[in-house]
Amino acid sequence: MTSTDERPTLRRTVTTTGLFLFILGDVLGAGVYVLAGEIAGIAGGALWVPLVVALLLALLTAGSYAELATKYPRAGGSSHYATRAFGPFAGFLVGFCMLSAGIVSVGALALGFAGDYLGAFVSLPVVLVVVVFLALLAALNARGISESLGANRVATLIEVGGLLLVIVLGAIVIVRGEGDLGRLTELGTPENGPVAAVLAGTVLAFYSYVGFETSVNIAEETKDPSRSYPRALFGALIVTGVVYALIGVVASAVVPTAELAGSSAPLALVVEAAGIVPPVVFSAIALIAVANGALLTGIMSSRLAYGMASDGLLPRVLTRILPGRRTPWVAILVTTALSLLLALTGTIDVLAGTMVLLLLVVFLSVNAAVLVLRRDRPEHRHFRVPTVLPVGGLVSCLLLMTQVEWAVWRLGLPFLVVAALLAGLAAWRRRRAGELAGADAA
Repeated sequence: MTSTDERPTLRRTVTTTGLFLFILGDVLGAGVYVLAGEIAGIAGGALWVPLVVALLLALLTAGSYAELATKYPRAGGSSHYATRAFGPFAGFLVGFCMLSAGIVSVGALALGFAGDYLGAFVSLPVVLVVVVFLALLAALNARGISESLGANRVATLIEVGGLLLVIVLGAIVIVRGEGDLGRLTELGTPENGPVAAVLAGTVLAFYSYVGFETSVNIAEETKDPSRSYPRALFGALIVTGVVYALIGVVASAVVPTAELAGSSAPLALVVEAAGIVPPVVFSAIALIAVANGALLTGIMSSRLAYGMASDGLLPRVLTRILPGRRTPWVAILVTTALSLLLALTGTIDVLAGTMVLLLLVVFLSVNAAVLVLRRDRPEHRHFRVPTVLPVGGLVSCLLLMTQVEWAVWRLGLPFLVVAALLAGLAAWRRRRAGELAGADAA
């Protein structure tokens, strides 16, 4: 069976290097700035272990994305793959989970922005900071995509530089003999044995790697996707994993585990211990990283909501455009309001875990879609991943789901229930429309 798309294609201008930098900028950054302490509190001093395990599990699912993105190099991503493999119900369910994950993530990052990094400059109520922060992000989002992406390019360079700064300063502290390398083998806590600590820590660490799945939407604009996309994707994830592992090593060696776990600005403690760079400088870098992550995710969420509404899958009011700016202002307001509600009623660890839970549903569908769509043989050459990898991806997603805490399930289940109900409604409406069209034709 061959697969063809009767539609115009986008211009192929993205190189392997350009795609690599895009994925690297999308993955490397905000999550580890905020969650390193939370992971240490779960896993113990061996913070680097769940970060490495999360990388290995992310690579399994990345293999499925590499095959599908080169097999079907077009915008649409996970929802498109699920629709091809399992039909419109699954496609909508996956798309809604992606949308929900973005909304939840912005809420988590808003709380991260209001934490100890901001506390280095000023002491303000968390509620006030979250409200103002999300309002400013929504305003920048509504102003225009070019302005938002221009800010992202600068912020990405700053946030990557901040992580490299932490690694260098942490290494200096270790060389001075002021660190404790013995903590690097302390795996587990009084509440969690070594295995449970790794698995539970990996759930949170997985948050730091998500973002690579959005890169499939520009595979259609890549010059040679069959060659470029797998190289860029795996290369970016491996570089990210190396950076995160080094961050985990220096943070654990330099800062006592209890102190690291008790801070919402864990990497600032490494900078403070070095005594070379003023902590406020790094706090500024971290705030830029968190704001940039929230901005990118907010853009994705609002555009996804707009696109689903344009397809008749969500209320049409979400398609309203701001005159002059041509941005989806209603979608921006609605997604921002939901992120605000979650930030004001949740905690960073629960929100981050909920985002991971929703994306695990997406990743399950993608790994399964690879296997189902093996019967579809397009005419063009594409990357093919060994069957063991998507199978491993399926198993890893199910394994991580078993480690999700009840507090996370309690927040995530309503999203999944709403997704299923709306998916069923969308599938019924599509079937009904088809029946009416068939009746008219008769």
